[in-house]
Amino acid sequence: MKLTKNLKQIKSDASFRYFFRNKKKKLSSVIVYAKKDKRLNLLTYDAINKILIKNNILAPKLINENYAKNFIEIQDLGNQTVFSFLKNKNKNKLLIFKKIINLLNKIQLIKDKKVINFKKQNYIVPKYSSEILLDEAKLFSAWYAPQVVPQANQSKFKKNYEKVIKILIKKITLKNDTFVHRDFHVSNLMLMNNKIGVIDTQDALFGNSAYDLASLIDDVRFETSNILKEKIFYIYLRSNKKLNIKKFRNDFEIISVLRNLKIIGIFTRLAMRDNKKDYLKLIPYTWSLIRLRSQNNKIFKELNSLLDKNFNKK
Repeated sequence: MKLTKNLKQIKSDASFRYFFRNKKKKLSSVIVYAKKDKRLNLLTYDAINKILIKNNILAPKLINENYAKNFIEIQDLGNQTVFSFLKNKNKNKLLIFKKIINLLNKIQLIKDKKVINFKKQNYIVPKYSSEILLDEAKLFSAWYAPQVVPQANQSKFKKNYEKVIKILIKKITLKNDTFVHRDFHVSNLMLMNNKIGVIDTQDALFGNSAYDLASLIDDVRFETSNILKEKIFYIYLRSNKKLNIKKFRNDFEIISVLRNLKIIGIFTRLAMRDNKKDYLKLIPYTWSLIRLRSQNNKIFKELNSLLDKNFNKK
């Protein structure tokens, strides 16, 4: 993409997108450029944002699109993420997490499954199927395990791992009937005019109501104490009094473990395939989150045995 004096590149993320702030006098917008996976990163991204905006959620509005040239221009939600806000240790973390839970509850009320994208085509929000969960968890065995497990044992490990993951997925109890952002964590939440907005929405699905809460509480990029994690969990429970707490916690723990196994696989892939090695430093904390959610629950006995046998706890 040709840069002009008005365009300033913004830090990119783990995707194949590039972001540029476009400043013209006092006005500002963001250019999202994606040559690879551009349907997901441009067309679907805007489609999901349209659904959110329709439901009074702050998300970037489309200003212009030039799909043929691989970019869209969207509303600028500013540069203060909740992550950057919370890094100040003097901030009342619990207060902002209460606001985030209010936002999450609002998102989870969304029922729209279909939207017309800017190409005048119908986009239907997919369902978070068991097959998708399995494929995501297999990123761990496809990318991370081969770096640690001896080659002679890799085939056996992958077979046993997949078997255990399938059993865990079958133990998930709640329906796939809730709008799921899928990357609902503080780096994707923006503070703008005393409101919290959402970005990075293109992967949204209809899935388990515990998924986004697991993304928020067990955020691999932002370390929090176990006490704060439990407090946030109970803020959510108190705001959803009709929940079956036992079933919800069961699903929360399974989904957190599956999600973090997936993340370890993704971070390894980013390092090996895309030379984005900064993500590797987050893997130890991701492991600690897997241990936190699995250590006191008997349903993880087989998984923990398999992981302990093949990976050094340190």
